[in-house]
Amino acid sequence: MRVEEATIEELERALRCGELTASALTAAYLARIAAYDANLNAVRETNPEAPEIAASRDAATRKPRPLEGIPILLKDNIATADRQTTTAGSLALARARAKRDATLVSLLSAAGAVILGKTNLTEFANILALDMPAGYSALGGQVRNPYRPLLDEHGLPLASPGGSSSGSAVAVAASFAAAAIGTETAGSLLSPAKENGIVTVKPTVGLLSRAGIIPIAKSQDTAGPMTRTVRDAAILLNVLAAPDPQDPPTLAQKRPADYTRFLDKDGLKGARIGIPSDPTDPANDVYYGRLSAPEARLMEEAIAVLEDLGATLIRANLSTAGWIGGPGTEIAILNTNPRSARRYRKERLSLVLVYELKEGLDAYLRDWAEGSETQSLAEIIAFNERHQEEALRFGQDVFLAAAQTRGDLAEIEYRAARGNDRRSAREEGLDAYCDRHRLDAVLFPGARGAPIAAKAGYPSVQVPAGFAENADGVPLPCGITFTGQAWSEPRLLAFAYAFEQATKARRPPPGFPPLLRSGG
Repeated sequence: MRVEEATIEELERALRCGELTASALTAAYLARIAAYDANLNAVRETNPEAPEIAASRDAATRKPRPLEGIPILLKDNIATADRQTTTAGSLALARARAKRDATLVSLLSAAGAVILGKTNLTEFANILALDMPAGYSALGGQVRNPYRPLLDEHGLPLASPGGSSSGSAVAVAASFAAAAIGTETAGSLLSPAKENGIVTVKPTVGLLSRAGIIPIAKSQDTAGPMTRTVRDAAILLNVLAAPDPQDPPTLAQKRPADYTRFLDKDGLKGARIGIPSDPTDPANDVYYGRLSAPEARLMEEAIAVLEDLGATLIRANLSTAGWIGGPGTEIAILNTNPRSARRYRKERLSLVLVYELKEGLDAYLRDWAEGSETQSLAEIIAFNERHQEEALRFGQDVFLAAAQTRGDLAEIEYRAARGNDRRSAREEGLDAYCDRHRLDAVLFPGARGAPIAAKAGYPSVQVPAGFAENADGVPLPCGITFTGQAWSEPRLLAFAYAFEQATKARRPPPGFPPLLRSGG
């Protein structure tokens, strides 16, 4: 059996009937990584225990579990208590190991998955420095987009792989695993999914446990599946969505018994979908009004498909308060990135992310990490300064700003910013928009709606929509994102599945053909 583009459902069927073994499947994916990843740099480390784990899955006599023998890759900010390190792409954490598995890793293992390895990412999930290229880390190097894996004379990608879960997305696009797990704080699932033509679910904050994930901001962080099909994403959500006392927001989660039962080709019939675009109000037409001509054409084609599938579309801009953010929600940081075109300019970044970073990172290093000489944000900054040539190609402006906070989230400016974020993104943003127009979901181009959904803690599902030419005339993947209110994942998956089945828009990247005897 060929593993290229194979779905979890297809692989499970082949494993159950004896057409394939977990050992052969794991070997096939490892062979693809060995053959092709030198050109993509998506996988930072393969798990040396993966063949042994796969053999144990083959020897099991119990009833097969949901992911029995299925190889899964993890973003390298997710803790695994094995022989792999958990580094967030940082040289300062190059030898850091985890004291125990992250909760989602335990859930994957309990479901029978084979943890295949760790994927590259934008260093510290893109919270280290201003203007750091998507997919770059000092430890892992530069991830490349499989649809155009070329670098310029400065070693930067000609086509973005998206950030920060770039390695996970690229690995899935190139069939280096059945699926991968990424994380998002504000676009880090949706952005690489769009750039690499795959499916992702950015869940409601609290649906998936964050325990054991190197954090940015507990108010927005979440993990999520990265797959080639909507059904595979639903299968993974079935395994990963579980309450965890280590992560209190998960104790209030709302989920169905089975996400896959909502997958229906007619899932868009009768749905009311908001299109946040009104050209007569250009100041607020921020999601569609700034699209390139090829992207705009692609979105109009996607919208036509939704109408053909029975959806009612409501075109109206989101309110200014919803997308611009509330007062006092940003912090000014001096850009000293030596490779930035905006060097020595004042940049504005989410205050909540900067303030929550120190508290969360210090807690992770204290409670989860071992074997590293750096055990706090301050020590990582000092390490980077001692190894500037290797560690600080793009600086560490954001870390320096975070180091100036108290680290206990007691500041009044933090509490005010978090309250204003929630009010602008929820009450005056997505909630107001959906309630006013009686919407089931909002449709965004690619990852353009990521910030408002992230601040609200609300879910999004992205699905491939086709290809649009970039400024150089190169066709690159584009996706559409369905965003909804809290715990609306079943409905969003239904919409994404109906669109996926009607369009079959995903195309694998060229240049990574099947290997001989692929799949064993």
